[in-house]
Amino acid sequence: MKADDVTTKDVGKNKVSYIDDEYAEAGIKDPKVIMTTCREPTNKLTRFVKEMKLCFPNATRVNRGNIDVKELVRLSKAAGFTDLVIFHEHSGICDGIIVCHLPYGPTAYFSVTDVVARHDVPKKSLASVSEQIPHLVFNNFQTLLGERVCNVLKFLYPVVPNQKISQKIRRVISFTNFNDFILFRHHIYRKKENNEIELVEIGPRFTMRLYQIKLGTIDQKESPIEWVLRPYFNTSWKRKAL
Repeated sequence: MKADDVTTKDVGKNKVSYIDDEYAEAGIKDPKVIMTTCREPTNKLTRFVKEMKLCFPNATRVNRGNIDVKELVRLSKAAGFTDLVIFHEHSGICDGIIVCHLPYGPTAYFSVTDVVARHDVPKKSLASVSEQIPHLVFNNFQTLLGERVCNVLKFLYPVVPNQKISQKIRRVISFTNFNDFILFRHHIYRKKENNEIELVEIGPRFTMRLYQIKLGTIDQKESPIEWVLRPYFNTSWKRKAL
């Protein structure tokens, strides 16, 4: 798949079908996501990953210990997981997320900034976390690469069974692209007595930026690179990848 930011404009005009689409059968059954951290994580990162697990109804969080990446991927495949998500940190603050689709890839690498943990949001906005399957909102992903990133993120979530259940869901998770920075937000909405809608942020929140996609899994160092961020080109300031 060609996901270069130069050749992926006007995606709506030229739809492309991919024979080797790794997500072609996604949605037939619910994904199984395993979440873990880098080695020797701080308590702050561990708490953040616990909060992130609440954002994914079908996720399982495990303590990595001293397991290396190759063994981690092997064990995840053997247990039937469809996606492996690894959180990295700097001085206790999450600064990177790796999403590896199993068993054959792709693997997406994101840098993370502006992290606000759930209990650091304003107290007036703090509410209990629902276990419902959330509504997903993807805004401003307009290129082939944008669609690729949508698939990587969207298929971490199970599909809402039917419209009747969908109407009862009051939980919304949004991914908004703003100049190739992806804003992650987690809200619930309530109806007031006068039928007004109140949107309440329950966190966590952060900003992601895609910097690489590889066609294989994270343990395959020889895997070809599908797309990589090149911010130092003379024309990079006017290029929009997503």
